[in-house]
Amino acid sequence: MSVESASGEAITTDTPRAIAKDAYLYAFAMLENYQTMYKQAVDRQAPEYIGGFGHYRHYSEPFTPDNNDIVSPNNDTPYSWARLDLRAEPWVLSVPAVPKDRYYVCQWFDLFTHNFAYVGVRATGFDAGHYLFAGPRWQGDAPPGITRVFNSETDLIGTLTRTALNGPEDVPNLKAIQSQMQLRPLSAFLGRPAPPPAPLVTFPPYDKARGSSVDFIVYLNFLLAFAQPPYAGERAMMARFATIGIGPGKPFNTSTLDTATRDELDAGVAAAKAALEERLDKTFTSSGMFGSRSELGDDYIMRRNMGASKGLYGNSDVEAWYGGYVGDGRTLSRVRFPAGQLPPAKFFWSATLYTLPDRQLYANPKSRYSIGDRTKGLTSEAAGSLVVYVGHESPGPDKESNWLPAPAGHYSLVYRIYGPSQAATRGEWKLPPLESIA
Repeated sequence: MSVESASGEAITTDTPRAIAKDAYLYAFAMLENYQTMYKQAVDRQAPEYIGGFGHYRHYSEPFTPDNNDIVSPNNDTPYSWARLDLRAEPWVLSVPAVPKDRYYVCQWFDLFTHNFAYVGVRATGFDAGHYLFAGPRWQGDAPPGITRVFNSETDLIGTLTRTALNGPEDVPNLKAIQSQMQLRPLSAFLGRPAPPPAPLVTFPPYDKARGSSVDFIVYLNFLLAFAQPPYAGERAMMARFATIGIGPGKPFNTSTLDTATRDELDAGVAAAKAALEERLDKTFTSSGMFGSRSELGDDYIMRRNMGASKGLYGNSDVEAWYGGYVGDGRTLSRVRFPAGQLPPAKFFWSATLYTLPDRQLYANPKSRYSIGDRTKGLTSEAAGSLVVYVGHESPGPDKESNWLPAPAGHYSLVYRIYGPSQAATRGEWKLPPLESIA
């Protein structure tokens, strides 16, 4: 079997170049995840450090333009982060009961970035519960008191937990809910002695340049050791990858490669990067980028890569819908939602404005960074339509209640729908256009 290279030459799928290309595409989302995991759970000097594995770090205060820790920050649902190591035993997440008007979601992802589990008001309801997370080698049964068991393909997993915040005055209520989200090893949950600890791991510091070269194999081999046994549908793929030195925990040293092999592997990595850029240029929606392995379908490798490129740890379509525009604040613009055609949200929707290219909140006299169905004072037109105004200059005193201030330059306006309807997830409902009106 042969394929055509970027230069037009025919190459077989079993050449080191072709295998390296496919392996880099396979590894890309994992490397993006590892880069973040290393800072959060391993590097104590990183500002993103959350306390290591097995600890929740909660962010409770609303973001302002002075907060630059992350890009595209979200004031609707402040984040809580945690990472778990499931090698020694499963862990249990305990969540409190919440009022019917309080949205929260605990999104869990594996090393591949697949969203393999959801706990929250959409997925599991508003009641308290205890949820067990088990790694790929755990063979036990769910003990009494466990609400549900989630099985992961990988030993290392993480959560991006989001809890709705209804304005700065709501921070104490938010903190009360976050403080009741608890992570415990199964032995601690049951009040039993802990099993022997898992072997210590030396996590290789992540270097972006190495991860973007043939040395990506060093990181991939390290990460594959936490995903044993391999997913059944990938065994043939892994056997093919093994021919260039890829395998769980297998040492890899590029200095031992001969020049011809090194050049072939480098060419494969370059071809993979070109394939990613080509796909990115054709990807205009987040739909289908995030989800479980089965939800992503046969094209799951490229889909998860697009998700990692566009916005790592995005929610699955069933949980949240994302869309938006790029505009210029020097021109006053509007988004008009006709009566009965507001964003179809079971929970709530909002639009947040970010400066470009840094994707941070825009400092403005109104201290308004987002607008949505929870914004106080929004007014509708006589016919029932809702108009959101976006621009650097005020649209006028009679319209300022619906105004989202923008910089005198380019911006990104991101809409989020929490609990989207099937019409939204299937693409049948679409955002109205961003129209220039001045």
